[in-house]
Amino acid sequence: MSEKLDIITIGESLIELSTDKNIVQAESLDKYYGGDTLASAIAALRLGSKAGFISRIGMDCFKDYLLESWQDEGLDISQVKPVQGINGIYIISQAINSDGKEFSFYRKKTAATNLSIDDISAEYIKNAAVFYATGITQSLSLSAREAVKEAFKIAKENNLTTAYDPNYTSKIWSSDEAKEAFEEIAEYVDIIFLNAKYDSKIVIDSDSVSNIIKYLWDKGISTIIIRSAIDKGYYVGYQGQIEFIKYYSDEVIDETGAGDAFNGGYLHAVSSGMSPFKAAGLASVVAGLQVKKFGAIKSIPYKDEVYQIFKGIYE
Repeated sequence: MSEKLDIITIGESLIELSTDKNIVQAESLDKYYGGDTLASAIAALRLGSKAGFISRIGMDCFKDYLLESWQDEGLDISQVKPVQGINGIYIISQAINSDGKEFSFYRKKTAATNLSIDDISAEYIKNAAVFYATGITQSLSLSAREAVKEAFKIAKENNLTTAYDPNYTSKIWSSDEAKEAFEEIAEYVDIIFLNAKYDSKIVIDSDSVSNIIKYLWDKGISTIIIRSAIDKGYYVGYQGQIEFIKYYSDEVIDETGAGDAFNGGYLHAVSSGMSPFKAAGLASVVAGLQVKKFGAIKSIPYKDEVYQIFKGIYE
């Protein structure tokens, strides 16, 4: 393609089925789509960025729905390969015995697990300003892990801004596996997003935000963003400074994909020329609006609403 892209992501897509009832009482489920890096790409798109997605999708009954939905969003899907196989599914519902949410997923042996170096086009990556990947993508398979590393290398060699989120969950792989995957690509990363509760064990076993940030600065990662649910905000470390950006809102309906929405908002902002600290403010608004509705991607807000609120707070 000839059009310059702001952001390229790589990862899996899944079908999202959701209900605001518990799964026993629900008579129907709402259909949408999800996936962590895909959610970040859509968040950036809805704010005005031009984004592309590298993936493989299964040629099952959901294929046309996925491709048409992404085209309607304006996502560049020139590097999405339909292949024989199935697409993963996850279900969001009310937990039966609490006020929380229940999350079930089915993602083994899906089309996306076959991602490989063959899916990485150097010419495509060179055409962007930012490349972004996550530990979730690395966890799909060894070949997907190799693809992520190759894409990071190409991006770094061509002076793209690179970003990474371990997005660790013990439901997918062990902390040792996730740490090893991070170490494989750490030298290529400019921006890292961390969840203070889950990701610190992947990077450095410390509860100290300042220690984690300094450790990552020493590794050569220039910008560190740490989300703290306890402190209800984001710590941003950049050029020797650490600033705290509070959550835009404490009102939460569903946190599924909130971190991914934040990351997409942040990458949109920095690729638009905002400082890392100001970018976190805009991304906080994106995530704060996203958690007020049900679902990961369908609840991501659009540009006009986000910028109206952002300008009222930060300008």
